[in-house]
Amino acid sequence: MSFLWNVEILIIALVVVRISQWLYRWSNPNVRCNGKLPPGSMGFPIIGETIEFFKPCELLEIPSFFQNRMQRYGSLFRSNIMGSKTVISTDSDVIFEIFRQENQSFELSYPDVFVRVFGKDNLFFQTGNIHKHIKKSTMQLIGSEGLKRKMIQSMNQATREQLKWKANEGTFDLRNAVSSLIASYLTPKLISNLKPETQAELIDHFKAFNIDWFRSPFAPSTWKIIYKVLKARREAMQLIKEALKKRKESREKHGDFLDTLLEDMEKEDSIYDEASVINLLLVIGVVSKDTTSVATALMVNLLSKNPEVLAELKVINESLRLSNLGSILFRKALKDVEIKGELVGKDLRSVTKTLMVFGGGTRQCVGADFARLQMTVFLHHLVTTYDFLVVQECEMTRTPLPCFTKDLLINISPTFPSEPCSSKSS
Repeated sequence: MSFLWNVEILIIALVVVRISQWLYRWSNPNVRCNGKLPPGSMGFPIIGETIEFFKPCELLEIPSFFQNRMQRYGSLFRSNIMGSKTVISTDSDVIFEIFRQENQSFELSYPDVFVRVFGKDNLFFQTGNIHKHIKKSTMQLIGSEGLKRKMIQSMNQATREQLKWKANEGTFDLRNAVSSLIASYLTPKLISNLKPETQAELIDHFKAFNIDWFRSPFAPSTWKIIYKVLKARREAMQLIKEALKKRKESREKHGDFLDTLLEDMEKEDSIYDEASVINLLLVIGVVSKDTTSVATALMVNLLSKNPEVLAELKVINESLRLSNLGSILFRKALKDVEIKGELVGKDLRSVTKTLMVFGGGTRQCVGADFARLQMTVFLHHLVTTYDFLVVQECEMTRTPLPCFTKDLLINISPTFPSEPCSSKSS
């Protein structure tokens, strides 16, 4: 009995020692580095400082997560967010240096949760030449030339018809209206030969797959949203997969973006396969309506409070700045890099936080011209053809991305009354 008791005591002691060593290494990552890491805290084991990172704040405030640590540690500090050891920079010189060494010492990298939601085959997570090739392909659809040749006429007509229909509807949610508007004309540009019921179903899935899931993982509502997003993603990908299969079998040409990707996929040195083509079509359909609808709602909300802004033509860029979904940018260090005497290690991610409306470094957003054009077209038709009344102002917080806690509800009426619209544009 005494022997067994001694063995149990020994096992417990070994377990305690191992746990203590693990906790020490967790809270003191410097012990495994060849240089000096920035000051900071790794937070609680496993969850790190994720809870405070997602703590909501007012839209125009600097999140308390950053404020508190900047006051305590300075503009460069370490942390652990969503299971990733992270170095966070709010120093413009450090940010510039990280971007200067893009694809050399640093590369684009996101926490695992992004990969799980958007899919491991998502080409927007790729770097170097692969990213350049994707950008070249995508610019044919939503780059400046693609917008002129293939998009602006549909965008303009759909916006006019949507507003005309909404004028007869009464109060409506502007963000949801713009999201539906973009999906209605962009989806046929992606895949043009879908049956009406299939196209409507795909649009619904695009709308259900939104960025609202990016909030604290410890809030029960987050997992409910993630479940809906993953379900929408799965069903949208199945519809796209079926369309891709039919198009490959028929060999028909429809002049849409699917044709462009199929032509690329058939080239000998193509970076595309079926999985990546499906994912690219999905991401364009989702991201284009999400970011632009948020910025448009904020733009109209700002206009309602500051009508003089319109005369100075500053509202669009200001709306994009405030609603910027890229206010926090992730990079992974490819090797140990010393900046300002501090080590940004290869096992640590770097997060940059500054004004970069459409991405940063060598990776500028391919949808920049699309977003600006859609907002401009919408604003033009709204203010030149309609009077609008805000029924409910939108309320937004940062978590840390912009998050609507109350949607913008408006009424619009024609400045010069015309015949009512009897049906909605498809």
